[in-house]
Amino acid sequence: MTPPQLRIGLGRDIHRLVTGRPLILGGTHVEAEKGCEAHSDGDVLLHAVIDALLGAAGLGDIGEWFPNTDSKWAGADSGRMLAEVLAKLAESQWDIANLDCTISAEDPQLTPYKQQIKSRLASLLSLSPDRINVKAKSGERVGPIGRGEAISAEAVVLLQQEFPSS
Repeated sequence: MTPPQLRIGLGRDIHRLVTGRPLILGGTHVEAEKGCEAHSDGDVLLHAVIDALLGAAGLGDIGEWFPNTDSKWAGADSGRMLAEVLAKLAESQWDIANLDCTISAEDPQLTPYKQQIKSRLASLLSLSPDRINVKAKSGERVGPIGRGEAISAEAVVLLQQEFPSS
């Protein structure tokens, strides 16, 4: 039997926090005074996941696929962008083995949202929740994250591609 081909991808995103915008993380609305300034809905976690998936598959990055100069993506739901990337991965027979991600924010406290975010990611990715991990970190009052000026996310994904035995 031919072993599966494996590829690892890393994604990272950061957005400035501003008043008057909703905070959406992993497709989940989070109660907060500020949300992400962005061309799309500003879902920093889904943006990191998209970049990780594209990187693992060797398909470029989120800016190439969904440029902020294209009005088609103005205010777009990042879940829609993720669906486009997942469709492309399916065409190439790539499956997600697992996803590990970290959200860094000083405020709001994200621990109460981690399970909800994980469940939403599982739904968006059509994965069992046990193949997804969501971590939340504070900025420890250091830098733009620690001062509550920004929020960031990182994602690592393992893709696998099964080949039939010859």
